[in-house]
Amino acid sequence: MNRPKNFRVYSLMVALAIGGIVLLLREHRPSFLRPDLHLSAYVTTADGNVTVVDLVKLKAVARIPVGPGLSGMREHPTRPEVYGVSTAGGYLWILDPRFDPLDGHFTGQVSARIPVGPLPYALDFSPDGKRIYTTASGNDTLLAIDARSRAIIGRASTGREPVLAHATPDGESVLVVNRRDASVGIHDATTLAVRGSVSVVAQPVDVAVLPDSSLAFVLSRTERRLSVVDLRRGVLVTNLELAGAPTDMLLKPDGGELYVISPEAHGLQAINTSTHEVGDYMVLGSAPTRGVLSEDASLLYVSDTAAGRVTPVDIYNRRIVRDPGKGFPVPAGDSPAALRFDPAENLLLVVSQGSGDLAVIRVRTNFLLTMIPVGDHPQDLAVNLF
Repeated sequence: MNRPKNFRVYSLMVALAIGGIVLLLREHRPSFLRPDLHLSAYVTTADGNVTVVDLVKLKAVARIPVGPGLSGMREHPTRPEVYGVSTAGGYLWILDPRFDPLDGHFTGQVSARIPVGPLPYALDFSPDGKRIYTTASGNDTLLAIDARSRAIIGRASTGREPVLAHATPDGESVLVVNRRDASVGIHDATTLAVRGSVSVVAQPVDVAVLPDSSLAFVLSRTERRLSVVDLRRGVLVTNLELAGAPTDMLLKPDGGELYVISPEAHGLQAINTSTHEVGDYMVLGSAPTRGVLSEDASLLYVSDTAAGRVTPVDIYNRRIVRDPGKGFPVPAGDSPAALRFDPAENLLLVVSQGSGDLAVIRVRTNFLLTMIPVGDHPQDLAVNLF
């Protein structure tokens, strides 16, 4: 008597299960991926390797030996290549991340190591991607490298201990952050000639530039101040007082606000870039350290190294996201640091330095999908789609 009814119940349960599996698979595999496209993350580790993670299969597929003291890893804006520097080796390296077209296995390798001088820490690309800029802090030099030929096409002297070269959005200048000089050098992007130098906060390490290339904000991780530099006049505008020594800053795509993260102050501060006023302050947790901002600047994720979690922030309304059905706090392993989105912002990727993992978080639900082992004390993170 109950067989038809039970059969209908079982059939419904099977259909729901199949539908759930299909939905999960569709959520997991980015919809824009063609069969010949690959979406991968690249993570540098303390032992001098780059671990390649397939973000569709959610597993590590290769470990590429690159060299000692890896730093400053970036994906090229237009070419299917990943770049970085070896601080201890004194060279810029290029990873060609190829996959076998027949079986999909990773076959990439380091295609070039370009000597640049002692102690490079970071690199940047010109807006058109044709040039690479880096510095050798050991001999106070700025270098320009042609991305296609991989030849060094320019050198210039800098201030003392240049730790960063940053191309301005208009492509006309390269800003060099000189740590020991406590200055920012303004160099011509073509000739690398120095057009001016501006004194800033002590031990500067990072810079953010407005989209119109008019102002630069200079960060020091030892000072509770942030320098504002007028790039057109080549002068210091002001030093803004902060709640604590910062570790990261993120600029809205329209340049309207700058968000400064400070573990010492347990939160972030919003700065109005037109008035140079320090505005709203938000408490986020124990030791907020690094952040990543969504493309529409509505959502900010901040890693908390002490709490082992990631905090989602609704930046429009200045509140931590605690909506029903969404995870909070979001676990991210031991000592999470660097964060990145995948190109479609479906996934949030977080490097967990203490546990040696890459945490993969689904953005829509703020739930941790998986932890992928990547190696000893991972540092930098890049994402490449090609």
